[in-house]
This record gives sequence, C-alpha cells and structure tokens, in this order.
Amino acid sequence: MNKVRTIIRKEWAEVFKNRMVFFTVAFLPIVLTILPLIILLVTRSFGAEFSELNDDDITAVFGAQCLGLTDFECGQYYILSLFTFMFMILPVAIPVTIAAYSIVGEKTTHTLEPLLATPITTTELLGGKALAAIIPALLATWISYGLYLLGVWLLASPPVFGRVLDPLWLLAIMVLGPLLALLAVCFAILISSRVSDPRVAEQLSALIVVPLILLVVGQSVGLILINRQVILFLVGLVALLDVLLVVVSVRLFQRETILTSWH
Repeated sequence: MNKVRTIIRKEWAEVFKNRMVFFTVAFLPIVLTILPLIILLVTRSFGAEFSELNDDDITAVFGAQCLGLTDFECGQYYILSLFTFMFMILPVAIPVTIAAYSIVGEKTTHTLEPLLATPITTTELLGGKALAAIIPALLATWISYGLYLLGVWLLASPPVFGRVLDPLWLLAIMVLGPLLALLAVCFAILISSRVSDPRVAEQLSALIVVPLILLVVGQSVGLILINRQVILFLVGLVALLDVLLVVVSVRLFQRETILTSWH
C-alpha cells in the first residue's frame, strides 16, 4: 500500500499542474450544480405557463413517476431528472482526463522508465494511477451532487425533492458512479499506453462519455425512460466490463517494451 500511496501522490503532483485537468475537475462540477438550480428558479417564476407547455409530453414520457405530482411539479422533475443523470458524466469525464495523461504524458517526458525500473509490480503501478484518477472524480461528483440536492431542497416543493432523492438516483450516483469511473480509467489507460501524443490519448479516451450522452438525449426526447431496471442493468453491465478491462489493462501493459523501446 505504501507504493500505491506514493504513486497517487506523484500523480496528483504532476497532473494538476495541467490547466486542462484542473479545469475539468473544478469547472465541470460547478456548471452541472448551478445550471439546473438556475433553471429551477426560472421555471418557478412562470409556473402556469411552463405547465401548459409541458403537460402532455412530459406526462406521456414519465407516466407513473409523475403520480402524486401536479403538472408543473412533473415538469420540474422531468428537467431535474435529466440533470441528475448528467452527474453520471462527472465520474467518467474527470478520470479520463487524468488517466489519459498519466501514462502518455510520462512517455513524452521520459519519467515512466525510471519508475518501471524500481521493484514495483504492474498491478501496484496501474492501481495507483487508477486511484489517483478515480478519487478526485468521485469526490467532485459527490460534493457537487450534495450541493445540488441542497439547492433542490431549498427551491423545489417537497414532492419534487422526494422524487429527486429517490433510491434510484442514489444508486446511480453512489454505486454506478464509481463503476463508471473505474471503466473510464481502464479505458483511458489502455489508450494511453498505446499512443504517444497526450492530446490524442485524451480525445480517444473521451469517446467513453458518448454512450452516457446518448442515454441523456434518449430520455430527453422520450426514446428511453431511465428507471430502476435500467440503472440496475447498467450496474451489472458496467461491473462486468470493469472486470474484463482491469484484466486486459494489466496484461497489455508491457513494461519490458516500455523500458527497451520508448525513446
């Protein structure tokens, strides 16, 4: 564990010098926290008009999830549910930026070879790099989500807040979030160990965010309803992919090739 902690401290000292990494960790959570609260404030100022515009479409999409809510409250919950699911993007986007830079960045600066020459196992090395990317992502996600819930509690009606606090979303944030973070990190490490340009690594690794964006778009246009069954399915699927990618990442990370071929 001492070696892993050393790797984590080393990673944080290096990657947070990069302005892009710092921007992703700090700015994106702030935007996803403040934007839905601003929209909530705006919709409160013209509630009747908002209800008339969204009544039929939103009720058709949400169905039973709007039982016990007024048309206006259903519209608010519809908007908030989209933003709540967008918090799933944070534990993917943040660690991807860090992990993509972690290996290929050291390729370009030739700082990885001395580390590989030390008596550290591949599992310890990749585990340290993965945790260095996952920990800031989860902290940023959970803190921003907590502030978001506080804002909804202050601005929305109790029935709407009760829907936002549904175990469905807590499962998504607290369980699916870490699984997605691990998936993103393993994917980024695989990409990072195969390319030689940090910008290429970041761009290719960012593709992992696309399926989540498609889910959000699908719910926003009524093609899919993100409910408990969907979240549970995603938890199982992502957990399985995590196991596969962890094994593949360790096996494909060829330290001997790095030591002899990277110049």
